Amino acid sequence: MNINLLNSSVEDFIKINLNTDIVSVLLKKSPFAQISTQELAQQLQGKQIAQKKFPTWFSTTGILYPKKIHLEQSSSEATSLYKSQLVNGKALLDMTGGYGVDTAAFAAKIEGVFYCEKNGELARITNHNFKQLGIKNISCNEGDGLDFLRVRKTTFDWIYLDPSRRSGTKKVIKLNSYEPNILELLEELFQSTTHILLKTSPLLDIHLGLEQLRFVSDIHVVALHNEVKELLWILNKNKDQKLAVTTVNIGVSQEQRFTYTLAEEQMATPVYGEPQNYLYEPNSAILKAGAFGLVGVRYGLKKLSKHSHLYTSDELIDFPGRSFQITGIAHFSNNWNKNKAIAKANITTRNFPLTVKEIRKKFKIKEGGDTYLFFTTLESGEKQVIECIKC
Repeated sequence: MNINLLNSSVEDFIKINLNTDIVSVLLKKSPFAQISTQELAQQLQGKQIAQKKFPTWFSTTGILYPKKIHLEQSSSEATSLYKSQLVNGKALLDMTGGYGVDTAAFAAKIEGVFYCEKNGELARITNHNFKQLGIKNISCNEGDGLDFLRVRKTTFDWIYLDPSRRSGTKKVIKLNSYEPNILELLEELFQSTTHILLKTSPLLDIHLGLEQLRFVSDIHVVALHNEVKELLWILNKNKDQKLAVTTVNIGVSQEQRFTYTLAEEQMATPVYGEPQNYLYEPNSAILKAGAFGLVGVRYGLKKLSKHSHLYTSDELIDFPGRSFQITGIAHFSNNWNKNKAIAKANITTRNFPLTVKEIRKKFKIKEGGDTYLFFTTLESGEKQVIECIKC
């Protein structure tokens, strides 16, 4: 950790060069005697990433940034704030602290937060940043979180884990490949807490996770701007309620939430029908959660097909996803675009034999514009092209 990066002249350099390509910085000699080119480029790159991912860090003076990989592995500030809504109590242990964005969010809700991080350089940078952010109720511990737990021998209201999902340079998805291996630690962790909040890869199969993890009371599928970023698992030692699933899509100005139990989804009986006046596409969090039947039933929509996951209605409703007004419907054939001559459109395929790339090439349709085309298969087996505009 080079504290010379905190000099006002360096911060001025970073501000002036905020939009400068990192490679060009690396190819030049550092203008600061006590700061290497690599250190300067790392600080600049961190500031660039923070502008969108960690806006509070970006706007605070005196913040230090670690290597890019640590920033990539960190939760965004937006998803961290969501996590903080899930915990309560007086004491929380963050066993895998990382860059501390989640830790900082928890500190706004919990009286005392304990941060652990094995990477010494990262831990020192994060501890410094907490001070710059004015956070005073976080105890930083440089070392293994499990060792800290075993030595301290105390209880916490919550234990939070965001295990490493890398093996060497490769990303891993399976729970037993995480570091630490949560599957081997559950019994031991529950000796020190009644609640565990676990963050896993968005690629983890939810049903597989349920098979491997015990004590799961809640699952949260978290998307940011319609891209699934995290799966959050609440493990409750005294679990006695039905498992609840919450999907959330965090946008610029609003959140789309959809909450249900697995039993509700299993019992949902969709009503199938042909396209009407409006078309709906669930957000990515709902699609990841697999609430394909219930979302249509709960909103009184007809589903186009069991495997298409598109929904329709006569009247426009407020829906957790994208909503479109249907302007045209065509039976799909090699000549469907002959009379329409659509040259530019946004294309989506659902339960359709051709890919978006193949459709663009075959019918010479460029990307973009205000027209949206959905290529899909109805419950009857008919293949259709649904032309829409966004609501």
